[in-house]
Amino acid sequence: MTTAPENLERRDPRVDAFIAALPDWQQDICVHVRELVHAADPAVAETIKRTKQPYFVLDGNICAFLAAKDHVNVFLYDGGIVPDPDGIITAGHDNKTARTVAFRQGDAIPVQALTAMFRQIIADNRAGGWRKLKPGR
Repeated sequence: MTTAPENLERRDPRVDAFIAALPDWQQDICVHVRELVHAADPAVAETIKRTKQPYFVLDGNICAFLAAKDHVNVFLYDGGIVPDPDGIITAGHDNKTARTVAFRQGDAIPVQALTAMFRQIIADNRAGGWRKLKPGR
């Protein structure tokens, strides 16, 4: 994947450093998912929160990375309201803030399903965020 010039200015060198410090297979996952979230909307920006975690934001959190010993977690900040018709969510099904998609070495990244979720989270953020949109609130 190549990075569009307009997205380069929304890149954070601290996220580059986070990714560079990972084992090669985790770097591959993070680079691919990073490209997907930026491709979902060119206005997506990166930052570091919680002292070292990469976050992708646009009118609120979209997702974050957490690398563990044997997998990479991609936290989706959607309050559980974004549909998961492809069943890519691996943890946090009942979490009120974020759900997780975990990738292990050799796992294929579900490009279409993950991109659709990123786009829906961005749309929800632009509409006021999942807290405002969540039924019963």
